[in-house]
Amino acid sequence: MPRTLVTGGAGFLGSHLCDYFLAKGHEVICMDNLSTGSLDNIAHIHSTKFHFIQHDVTEYIRIDGELDYILHFASPASPIDYLELPIQTLKVGSLGTHNTLGLAKKKRAVFLLASTSEVYGDPLVHPQEESYWGNVNPVGPRGVYDEAKRFAEAIVMAYHRTHGVDAKIVRIFNTYGPRMRLRDGRAIPNFIRQALTGEDLTIYGDGSQTRSFCFYADLIEGLNSLLMSNTNEPVNIGNPIEMTIKEMAEKILHATGDKGKVIYEPLPKDDPKVRQPNIDKARGILGWEPKVSLDEGLKETMDYFKAKLSA
Repeated sequence: MPRTLVTGGAGFLGSHLCDYFLAKGHEVICMDNLSTGSLDNIAHIHSTKFHFIQHDVTEYIRIDGELDYILHFASPASPIDYLELPIQTLKVGSLGTHNTLGLAKKKRAVFLLASTSEVYGDPLVHPQEESYWGNVNPVGPRGVYDEAKRFAEAIVMAYHRTHGVDAKIVRIFNTYGPRMRLRDGRAIPNFIRQALTGEDLTIYGDGSQTRSFCFYADLIEGLNSLLMSNTNEPVNIGNPIEMTIKEMAEKILHATGDKGKVIYEPLPKDDPKVRQPNIDKARGILGWEPKVSLDEGLKETMDYFKAKLSA
């Protein structure tokens, strides 16, 4: 039975990873300090092969017994979180990644880092491919997240080259789905919550900035393909279908009955103008590409939000 550690395992993506690997027959250790994760996301799991440890990965990590896989997903990921927790975000990207890599070295475990498309910053290359070094403002407010992930990638590659750790880096593009928080702060959960509660939908800027939205189930399949692959280079995982934020807001408004309207607020500093993954590497190396349509993914996400709001 493979034994797998998921840090940030009570978060949006981390909890889905716990479900996924339990279904594959793994023993799963979920580690989370619950700063942005929630026990509600794992409350449905009653398997004897599942273990929850409340722990901050910036502190020394001790896990008894063998480990086959470590998936490092601990980190604030929404702007609303990392702007409120800037130092904690930098620490989990640096100290947390260092500690989990040390554990991977000791246990001879395969290591997967959850990096982000934010390493590309406000890109001057479009769409973004893995060879692009990015356009990041290291001293801007968003820099705490961007640079935490860029440092994390650097130390992952250092452990791979120096200590032979079998390490993978996934650059995750905008992902959505059930278990996102009602007040997550990112576009899709914001728009759905506002539409379902009869509020106006808030767009920051003029709405012309673009994003590419991937449903969580597609992302999880890509992560597993990368984890089981022979590659140690960063790989983009995301949906290459690009749309404007205004188009997304209008789509969600229409899907919920056109009961509100769109209002506009100033664009936050250093907010990327475009975001679209080049997934040629994922297609070529992993044989992966997204399959869930936006309409399917949004329906499942809206059903989840409706249930949460009614509760």
